[in-house]
Amino acid sequence: MGGADFANILFTEFLNYDPSEMTWPFRDRFFLDPGHMSPMLYSVLALAGNYSLEDLKNFRQWGSVTPGHPEVDPERGVENTSGPLGQGHTMAVGAAIAERFLVARFGEWMAHKTYTFISDGGIQEEISQGAGRLAGYLGLNNLIMFYDSNDIQLSTGTDSVTSEDTAMKYTAWGWNVLTIVGNDPDAIRGALRSALTEKSRPTIIIGKTIMGKGAIKEDGSNFERQCSTHGQPLTHAGASFKKTIANLGGNPENPFEIFPDVAELYAKRRETLKAWANTKNDEEDAWADANPALAAKLDKFLSGEVPEFDYSKIVQKSGAATRNASATVLAAFAKGIENMIVSSADLSNSDKTDGFLNNTKAFKNGDFSGAFLQAGVCELTMASVMNGIVLHGGIIAACGTFFVFSDYMKPALRMAALMELPVKYIWTHDAFRVGEDGPTHQPVEHEAQLRLMEHLKNHSGENSTLVLRPADAQETTVAWQLAIENTSTPTALILSRQNIKDLPSKGNRYEEAKQAAKGAYTVEECENPDVILVASGSEVASLVEGALLLRERDGLGVRIVSAPSEGLFREQDKAYQESVLPVSIPKFGLTAGLPVTLRGLVGDSGAIWGLSSFGFSAPYDILDQQLGFTAENIYNQVKALLT
Repeated sequence: MGGADFANILFTEFLNYDPSEMTWPFRDRFFLDPGHMSPMLYSVLALAGNYSLEDLKNFRQWGSVTPGHPEVDPERGVENTSGPLGQGHTMAVGAAIAERFLVARFGEWMAHKTYTFISDGGIQEEISQGAGRLAGYLGLNNLIMFYDSNDIQLSTGTDSVTSEDTAMKYTAWGWNVLTIVGNDPDAIRGALRSALTEKSRPTIIIGKTIMGKGAIKEDGSNFERQCSTHGQPLTHAGASFKKTIANLGGNPENPFEIFPDVAELYAKRRETLKAWANTKNDEEDAWADANPALAAKLDKFLSGEVPEFDYSKIVQKSGAATRNASATVLAAFAKGIENMIVSSADLSNSDKTDGFLNNTKAFKNGDFSGAFLQAGVCELTMASVMNGIVLHGGIIAACGTFFVFSDYMKPALRMAALMELPVKYIWTHDAFRVGEDGPTHQPVEHEAQLRLMEHLKNHSGENSTLVLRPADAQETTVAWQLAIENTSTPTALILSRQNIKDLPSKGNRYEEAKQAAKGAYTVEECENPDVILVASGSEVASLVEGALLLRERDGLGVRIVSAPSEGLFREQDKAYQESVLPVSIPKFGLTAGLPVTLRGLVGDSGAIWGLSSFGFSAPYDILDQQLGFTAENIYNQVKALLT
């Protein structure tokens, strides 16, 4: 724990928060990147009074509040779940953006800092490129990062894998770069004071530290800077646990001991923080008294409540691609939801997040009055930044790219699911109908992968992710409503590139589409159906055309079901599930993905037409013909099933 000196000084002299209200929204944040440094974090938080020594002794045990890698717990001071290297400090970039966004709307009185801690591993992870570039470009002077540069990683020294000049790299990105002896308390203080005066750039403090500082072997010889101490207990690594404890001034027979001077230091800091928090609360009260309308708006933002919005007033164009229908909704959000940030990975005019952008403006260095983040080509960075924005609080975050590039984002999606963060993912170009772009851009297996997240439960017992693939423009409006109202898990919206015919309606298609909130519903009914056709997305409209042939040629009774979310459908009571998809009636499924995508809905006795290979390069209407996504093939496949 070469960075322990930094953590100690940060928490006892610089990090500002309210000890009596750890979730106070205007606190400084500390985001840990290397989750294996959890003992350092738990230790300083124990000294601050948020964990007991018993909690520390139960490190990594079943049911303990000190898991092997930190899991988000702001009440105790853990701002983020960390483990996958690189994501922690990228979340900090998101939190810093969130702070600037709110300050731009409510004033500098609420300004606060975001501190983050990174290691050699996080610096090497590719995501650090995106985080460093974005933070520098945006001039996030409220972001201060300590780099624990100890030259040791898990299996080698850093000189075995890199020779880059980290200081020059961050300088090139526009950071304020400070290099210090990372175990020197005065150097740490000086660097932090300098960082706090920086007005236009994020700061990285490169602390050259000693890994395993103070570790000795049984014979008393030095055992510092050893790779073996990275991932196992000292004795297993080759050092002497007892002699190292004694060398550091502790009692080997009672290593879990807080020295009186340390207890006094943290107790004094606690009193200082209480006084500071009282002063800040007085400032907030004075501002609120002078600005009652703004104060009410801020309270609503920070409450996490679902914003009031009349979705019935959104006017969709008939026969629109669902990405275009999404743009229509986003345009309305830009005018009606003031605490929403939308981002795109250099595709805003194609994933149609420009519906939002065209009604606001993109963030620029020093200007956060808009609400759009042009992330550039960095899908994983963008997704992790969104996690940080939501972790900060007060903001609804959404980000977009092509569905095939969700592959780049899944590590951050998994973290959002684990932390139960309601980030919204806008994934367009949802199938082989991307056409001429060919198999590199045509998702096939992606929906099946994503649907697994509907089966995976989070620690609150909910489906870890809400996955929605709307079938037409009005269903897209409803899908967005479900996404905004989902405040406990991530939501994925899977949207088409090509236009889709509106589904049949008895009068008010929007009102009928609201049944999508149950995950699956009947689009065209038949009192005693011979067969049930089920799909999601654009394939539902294809089923409508196929059903017409089945009725005209053979007089068959056909029910058509749109199933935008199997996860939602399985949350309904058994009676509703049976009413929509009775077990006794044959079912045919159509999917532009792997057939397994619909197996849970169609059942083992039904038939599914899907793809079993990568796509091909050709116009999408040709692909429909060649791959069997036609009314004629639907007719033939259903006839074969019934026969």
